Amino acid sequence: MNNITDNLPIFVRIAEGIKDYILSGELKEGEQITSTTRIANDYNINIATVNKGFNLLVDEGILYKKRGIGMFVTEGAVDRLIKERRDVYKEKYIIGALEEAKRLRYSLEDLEAMVREVFEQEQITDIKKESTD
Repeated sequence: MNNITDNLPIFVRIAEGIKDYILSGELKEGEQITSTTRIANDYNINIATVNKGFNLLVDEGILYKKRGIGMFVTEGAVDRLIKERRDVYKEKYIIGALEEAKRLRYSLEDLEAMVREVFEQEQITDIKKESTD
């Protein structure tokens, strides 16, 4: 949960951290997640705060409770999170970038070429990393 913005409430950071684990594949759909008690102990925070973060995820349909057993990742959670994050990505990055591109008088073709160039360079970098591992 280190990559979450520190100015968010702790329960939101917990929820966002769990979402990150699900998106990265560290938590699979249908898999039981770490108990609230363990998270509270590991991060030295109040269990009520952890429960609030878990309940937020239940409300969003990302987790579900099995009474007396624990919390589990909902089937379809990955697709739901991808859609949510893509919407945020568009609002947070794409729209602002396109507004700046217009001010700089970039054409759609210029932007496509830049994205393609960066994307291809990143793929080459990834391939080089894989070959040295």
